[in-house]
Amino acid sequence: MNMFWAFAQFRKCSPYFAAFKGTCRRMCKMLNATAADRNKDPILAVLKSRVASDRPLVALEISSGTGQHVIHFAKAFPNISWQPSEIEAQSMSSIEAYREYHKLQNVKPPIYLDVSQSWENWAGIQPESCDLMVNINMMHISPPACTTPYAFNGSITPQSNVDFDHSLRYRNPEWGLRDVSLLKTLGQENGLRLEEIVDMPANNKCLLFHKDSVV
Repeated sequence: MNMFWAFAQFRKCSPYFAAFKGTCRRMCKMLNATAADRNKDPILAVLKSRVASDRPLVALEISSGTGQHVIHFAKAFPNISWQPSEIEAQSMSSIEAYREYHKLQNVKPPIYLDVSQSWENWAGIQPESCDLMVNINMMHISPPACTTPYAFNGSITPQSNVDFDHSLRYRNPEWGLRDVSLLKTLGQENGLRLEEIVDMPANNKCLLFHKDSVV
């Protein structure tokens, strides 16, 4: 009873209780994806080996998911202004909760972005306004229209990826691993050239495209 009374008095009299309650509310919205925790460091390693850290840059993350990636990358690249984006309301709330909790000045509030729509509908994002675009774990769980800017030449390996592709297409016929040759062609049609394919853990691939400025 004494402990309850003390807590009640603390709640009534202390300004810290309101702050504690606000922190709990934010943390409850912070979704956690095991895959994001597992692959954030390997992806960051790729970025560190190829992205400049000595000058101001602007990055757009398409389909930011929970927000774990953008926060992790922003800590490692304070020179980059990161713009997260999402289409799902719950994910946008999670991104904002991570942003408020970590209080990183170089992470902007998330924007609603449907990549199946033309860039004119991308929440004001203008052509030639980004130095870097990052997209993680979206293409295989979205309709092809979201990819029109991993299989290789129609062949999927190893068997674990074949099984994964089958499970995706069973859940939604428009989902599935995208053929790298198709992605390369789509990139070329939009001024992007495939520069490198990096092998990642768990039979994943990181595709690096480069676009020459037209300005």
